[in-house]
Amino acid sequence: MEPVYASVVSSARMLWLAQGLKFDISGVEHVPADGAGVVALNHTGYLDFTFSGIPAFLQGRRYVRFMAKKEVFDNPIGGPIMRSLKHIPVDRANGAASYQTAVDYLKRGELVGVYPEATISRSFELKGFKSGAARMALESGAPLIPTIVWGAQRIWTKGHPRNLGRTGAKIMVGVAEPIAPEGTVEELTARLHDSMRAKLTELQDAYGPYPPGEFWVPAARGGGAPTLEEANAMDAADAEKKARKRTEDDD
Repeated sequence: MEPVYASVVSSARMLWLAQGLKFDISGVEHVPADGAGVVALNHTGYLDFTFSGIPAFLQGRRYVRFMAKKEVFDNPIGGPIMRSLKHIPVDRANGAASYQTAVDYLKRGELVGVYPEATISRSFELKGFKSGAARMALESGAPLIPTIVWGAQRIWTKGHPRNLGRTGAKIMVGVAEPIAPEGTVEELTARLHDSMRAKLTELQDAYGPYPPGEFWVPAARGGGAPTLEEANAMDAADAEKKARKRTEDDD
């Protein structure tokens, strides 16, 4: 038992109760009861990780060490908490150190949470995957644990205000069968994407009905979210803007 992590979990559960959140958790049996696992998560909002750790907690009170951007650890309030929970800071300008830390955790039998999409999907559909999760699995020998969170985007997501009141929203978390670390990085990444896409479709189908035009509903289901292509174009524009700003700051 880790007292700090346990107290954070208890506080989160009290907050979820106050919000009236309704949970549907499936696939707990696919989380290893002991030993390592790369918990690969989809990314639709800022609170995905708080929900994605539930299956591991239900599976023998296991804890996930999440990889999160370095800026979170720089926060004077959140930083000490993140470090005490043994989460892993990621410096996107130099990711080698965080990658090695994650592999070391896996070799020690930990569960490591990673977002293969890297950034939030504004379409709420799966974007293309980076190869980091597959590379970690192959180097450490740990299985990939495909995990999907659906509904968290209703509470807090990119481009929309937080809705942390008593929403009564339904949150679904589904874990697919583990994927053995075999084959090339490209093959393993493709298998992971296929598995997570199938699980996402399954949860989306089970979640409805969807209010037409709502910002948190995918375009393909009659919602107001951008299509995957539109969201990718928005991401590209953001990346170009950030690159331009860095160039201006260096001048």
